[in-house]
Amino acid sequence: MKRVVAILFVIVVLSVLHATFVRAGQPPNGGPDTTEVAVQSPTPDGGQESGGRAITALREFYAYTGFANARPGNIVMILAGLLFIWLAVRYEYEPLLLIPIGIGILLGNIPFKQDANLQIGIYETGSVLNYLYFGVVKGIYPPLIFLGIGAMTDFSSLISNPRLMLLGAAAQVGIFATFIGALMLGFHPAEAGAIGIIGGADGPTAIFLSSRLANGVNVIGYDAAGAAIHVRNLIGPIAIAAYSYMALVPVIQPPVMRLLTTHKERLIRMKPPRAVGKTEKILFPVIGLLLTTFISPSAMPLLGMLFFGNLLKESGVTKRLADTAKASLIDIVTIILGLTVGASTQADVFLTPQSILIFVLGALSFIIATAGGVVFAKVMNLFLSTEHKINPLVGAAGVSAVPDSARVVQMIGLREDPNNHLLMHAMGPNVAGVIGSAVAAGILLSFLG
Repeated sequence: MKRVVAILFVIVVLSVLHATFVRAGQPPNGGPDTTEVAVQSPTPDGGQESGGRAITALREFYAYTGFANARPGNIVMILAGLLFIWLAVRYEYEPLLLIPIGIGILLGNIPFKQDANLQIGIYETGSVLNYLYFGVVKGIYPPLIFLGIGAMTDFSSLISNPRLMLLGAAAQVGIFATFIGALMLGFHPAEAGAIGIIGGADGPTAIFLSSRLANGVNVIGYDAAGAAIHVRNLIGPIAIAAYSYMALVPVIQPPVMRLLTTHKERLIRMKPPRAVGKTEKILFPVIGLLLTTFISPSAMPLLGMLFFGNLLKESGVTKRLADTAKASLIDIVTIILGLTVGASTQADVFLTPQSILIFVLGALSFIIATAGGVVFAKVMNLFLSTEHKINPLVGAAGVSAVPDSARVVQMIGLREDPNNHLLMHAMGPNVAGVIGSAVAAGILLSFLG
C-alpha cells in the first residue's frame, strides 16, 4: 500500500510540474506575451537573460520527456505489460513468452516526442526496434521457431496411434468458425483469415499468417478517387491474442472439458502406446514433409522447418545441429520475437475497436477448438471397440499449444483417477495440432493471399 501511495504521489508531483511549465509559457490573463521582451531586455548583470534561457532550456527538456508526451493509452498499455510480467512470474503462465512480450509492451509504449525524428519507435524507419520488427513483418521468425519445435518434438505417440491425428484436425474447427465470425463482423476476408488462425492456439503460425494477410501493406481495393485501400495492420493484436490464450490454456480449457464429458468418460483408460522404432521415426518427418506440403504448399516455410528440425533430432547423426536448434536458436528467436511483438502494441495502433473484437473472437475460437477435439473424440468412440476407446479429454489437446494442452489433459485425468496417466496419449493430438494449424494457415493463405 505504501508503494502505491508513493507512486501516486510521484504522479501528482509530475502533473503539477507539467501544469507549471505549461502555464509558464502562456501569457497571464490572456494578455500579450511579454516573455521575449523581458528576456531580451538588457540588464547590468545579465541575470534576467540567463534566467530566461534556463527556463526555455527546461521547457525544451521537459517537452522531450515521457511525462510531457504521455497519453491515457500509454498508461493503459504499460499496465497491460506489467500484468503480463506479473502473470509470468506469479503463476508461471508461459514465462518464456510473456516476460519478453511484457517488456516489449513497456518499450513500445514509453511516450516520446513523435515529430522529433528520434528514431526510437518500432514504426519509425531506422530505429533498432524497427529493424528487429522486420523479421515479424516478413514472417522470418516463425519458421525458425518451428525449426526449434521440430528438434524438440517426439512424434512417437502420434506414430504409434495414427488415429489421434484426426483429433488434431478436428480441433482446427475453431480456426474456420472464427474466420466466419470475423467476416460477419465486417472484417475483410484477408483480415478474417488472419484472425481465424488464433483458434489454432499457435503463436508463430498466427504471426506468420497475419504478416502475409493483415500487414497494413497489401492493397485490397481502391476508393472513388482511385487511391489504394490497404488492409489493416493487425499483426500486434493477433499475436498478443494468440500468445495470451496460449498462456491461459490451464484456465480456459478445463471448464470446457468438464462440461462436455461425463465422469465415466473421464475415467476411460487408453491402451498403452506401442514402442516405435528408429526407422519409423526417421521416415515420419520425410513422409510428413512431402505429404503436408503437397496438400498445402503455402505452408511450406512452417512445415518444412518443423520436419527438418525433427529429422535433425531423429537421424542421430546431427546431434550438434539439433541441440542448437532446440536450445540456443529457438531461445534467441523467442526473445526477439516476444520483444518486437510486444513493442508493436503501440497505444495509437493497438487500442482500437478492432483489437477488442479480435480478443473476443480469439477467446471464442479457443473454446470452439477445445470443444471440437473433445466432441470428435466422443464421436470416434462410437465406432471403436472397448479396447481401443479414447478418453475424450485427450481431444482437448488437439489445439497446438504444445505441451500445455497435453499437461492440462494429464492434470484433469489425474484428478478423476490418480492412476490414469494420459500425458503420452495427449501428446499425439497435441503435435498433430501443430501440423494441422500450419496446414490450415497454408490453405487460408492460398485462398486469401
